[in-house]
Amino acid sequence: MMKSFNKMLFVFLIAATMLSACNGSNTEPAPTLTPTTGLPEPVINVESVPDVEQAAKAYFDLWKAEDYAAMYDRLSQLTKDAVSLEDFEKSHRNTAIKLTMQGMDYTILSKMVNPTSAQIGYEIRYSTALMNEISRNTIMNLRLEDGAWHVQWEAGMMLPELAGGNYLELVIEVPARGNIYSSDASDNYPLVSFEDAVTVMVTPGQINPDSEGQMVSLLAEMFDRSEVSIYAEYENTADYQYAVIGDVTLATANQYYDRLSRYDAISLSDFRSRFYHDGGIAPHVTGFVLTVPAEELEKYQRLGYTGEEKIGASGLEAWGEQYLAGTHGADLYVKDPQGQVLTKIASVPAQPAQSIYSTINSAYQYRLQQSFGDMVGAIVVMERDTGKVIAMVSSPGYDPNVFIAPYYTSYSIAEITQNPLNPMYNRASQGVYPPGSVFKVITMAAALETGVYQPDSSYYCDSYWRELEGWVGEDWTVSRGFGASGQLTLQEGLMRSCNPWFWHIAYSLWNEGYRTSIPDLAIDFGLGKPTGIEIPEFAGSINPTPTEISEYVQMAIGQSTMQVSPLQVAAFIAAVGNGGTLYQPTLIERIGLTGQEPVYSFEPIVVHDLNVQPTTLEAIQEAMVMVVANSSGTAQFQFRNYPYNIAGKTGTAENPIGKSHAWFAGYTFENDPDYPDIAIAVILENAGEGSEMAAPLFRRAVSLYFSDGQNSGGTMPWEESPYVPAVPEED
Repeated sequence: MMKSFNKMLFVFLIAATMLSACNGSNTEPAPTLTPTTGLPEPVINVESVPDVEQAAKAYFDLWKAEDYAAMYDRLSQLTKDAVSLEDFEKSHRNTAIKLTMQGMDYTILSKMVNPTSAQIGYEIRYSTALMNEISRNTIMNLRLEDGAWHVQWEAGMMLPELAGGNYLELVIEVPARGNIYSSDASDNYPLVSFEDAVTVMVTPGQINPDSEGQMVSLLAEMFDRSEVSIYAEYENTADYQYAVIGDVTLATANQYYDRLSRYDAISLSDFRSRFYHDGGIAPHVTGFVLTVPAEELEKYQRLGYTGEEKIGASGLEAWGEQYLAGTHGADLYVKDPQGQVLTKIASVPAQPAQSIYSTINSAYQYRLQQSFGDMVGAIVVMERDTGKVIAMVSSPGYDPNVFIAPYYTSYSIAEITQNPLNPMYNRASQGVYPPGSVFKVITMAAALETGVYQPDSSYYCDSYWRELEGWVGEDWTVSRGFGASGQLTLQEGLMRSCNPWFWHIAYSLWNEGYRTSIPDLAIDFGLGKPTGIEIPEFAGSINPTPTEISEYVQMAIGQSTMQVSPLQVAAFIAAVGNGGTLYQPTLIERIGLTGQEPVYSFEPIVVHDLNVQPTTLEAIQEAMVMVVANSSGTAQFQFRNYPYNIAGKTGTAENPIGKSHAWFAGYTFENDPDYPDIAIAVILENAGEGSEMAAPLFRRAVSLYFSDGQNSGGTMPWEESPYVPAVPEED
């Protein structure tokens, strides 16, 4: 009732109003109504929404850096509830491995923003080791939580194909590993190859005493070793155990099989593997291979390795991994959760491995290795005019087959890795020693280059030197029981290796203001810095700014804090011999596939020309010839009637522990077109006098080289006959 009444009242009022309006001027104007109150002004609160594109970029940049923990922190709570950090990281790492990912990049293509949600369209690009670039367009969903954008992650963000639980499978084809050969001069004899091989073992308890001598003789013949070394392999082995004598190719084993089978103590076990010929020719050069270490597995998988291959662990095996491993082939598939193939994303064929042809002359190297016996030290032989290293021996050596052949025991490996003499340490390039009197070549160069001295400058070489206050120096002749060398020219001072002469040079140069002349030239001659050779080396040390005259004086004779490697010495001696060109030593002749154009061929690399005058080098060369040819030369007694043209310098470096180290360094100048001239550096640790111990090994190195291995250059002081160590006399 009330509603009907109100409605009727409203109609009546409207009608009355209309009638009043029609009454014209008889009606007074209606009064103006002023509202007593108005509607309130609307209040609008505007809150800024974070920049979604910046949020996406921050996430992508963390992805590029592979900072998965920080990426996870930017996920939405809903995503975190569904995916743990461990699974999130594992998903990304597995995808990176399957893609052989080396890096990723992105481009944002579009964005759509709502009050509490957003979507970013983007292109993602993966650079890969095997499949070039893989790119996809996909989307990122985000939610606004606690005032910041958080990513609604799912696997399709990595690749759209991975949505719905799909996953990647990578099938890899591994090419055969490339070989390492010796130089062309050695008819490309393989130093390292993949072979059918045989391990030869002896069980002491099964040896027939009546035929033991013949058995040992046969094994010595087979392995081209001394009988003493064969005995040594099994003499401390229990009767019921076997001792590994070594490994040979299957072809060699077949050649000797009938004779070997006569001895019950000998057993043979075959295998197929990476094989280091002749028990390791130049093992410190070739290096060896190992299974991928667990801590580096992902790194190699992302390079396209399965993880089961052998990889280079040292030497040229490690340096040349990119060539020797070849290019792995790959097929990349997408599979559904049930393991069914949905699609193939990419496919690349395998490419064969390259082989490395080294500069090492295998026969020459092998004979020099045999020449060391039990001596500890090194020798480097390099072409004087190119820098090619044709032999590099570090003694003691080791057999790289121990690390890969299946029949070696952990004891065999321990004999190498735990040996206090550290046979895996390359004394030729990594061993650094005081150079001793070999360094006097550089001091003589400084004396001449400053102009303070001339080749015929004269000085009395006494047994003792007293010019430096508070210290008395003793010439080497004193300990040998020789008298003073007497009045000597500078060249004769080098010939006699007179310590007082060279102390006097440093003393006078210091006092005349030439306080860095000696180290300046040492650095110019390549000391105190890496040579650039392909295998690991130590730079040694040269103090460029001596602060005390006492240090300068000791530097002049190759002592003080100075440390150099045999490789560095060979390089600077070569530069002296060739007229002043310092070459970068190398072990690589060429790299490539047999019968095809090589991807690399050797060209000499000039480091620089020595900063000395030709007349200085001529004076030094003459003095070095006097060392080996003059009746007063320190090494003349080792080279009487020697048929080859040589120049050299003896060195005996004092050692804080034990006897002095024995040095000899020199070069040849035969000018024979068939035999490029060579430079040689020899060091024998704790061996005593360089002229007595190191010079004979230099003599052998030269003789073997120019005679194609026919002339052994005599017997070494530690040998019974060439290549056969003398048996120590019993007390």
